[in-house]
Amino acid sequence: MSGAGKTFWTRKLAAYGCAVVSCDDRIEERLAPRLAAGEHAGINGVAAWMGWPDSATYGEREAQYLSEEIHVLDEVLTGLERDRNGSLVLDTTGSVIYTGNNLLYRMRKHLTVVYLAASEQERQLLIERYLSDPKPVLWRGAFVAKRGEVPRETVARCYPALIEARRRSYETLAHATLAVSELRDPAMNAEKLLERVRESS
Repeated sequence: MSGAGKTFWTRKLAAYGCAVVSCDDRIEERLAPRLAAGEHAGINGVAAWMGWPDSATYGEREAQYLSEEIHVLDEVLTGLERDRNGSLVLDTTGSVIYTGNNLLYRMRKHLTVVYLAASEQERQLLIERYLSDPKPVLWRGAFVAKRGEVPRETVARCYPALIEARRRSYETLAHATLAVSELRDPAMNAEKLLERVRESS
């Protein structure tokens, strides 16, 4: 999920010498002309462009975002399929599970998929982080407002259900699961992270 630490650790691995591809960055590049029209930029700009899930344009922009994510993932995987000796760390989005079975099968075939699992307490922090500093999130119908609720109240109520639904998909997809709390250990570094992935997969 957004805020679990994917990008933080991807940057650590890049500094360690691993080749890295950020899906967020590539999606943002593909959306750039549409973002520029609203004077948006960066990952927070993508979230602002998408809007809150109750906005009139959200559904259409959610579909556009997912279309670009599918294109980016296909492009990366095609590159790996052409270069069988290639190696990289792919920083996916949390919505990678919506890209379709074919792409997910290819991803599992060519990469070791690692799920960063948050505890119940940490999941509450993810919700608070989304409310205070929104990143792009595909709700896929999980945002259902009750009469009299303001959008922030609906987000706070529905986000836990979205996390739980995704948790099951992440666990099914992953070769290895690492606890977010383990990654917060001050002794954890890029080399130890790679060792833990190898041990867990």
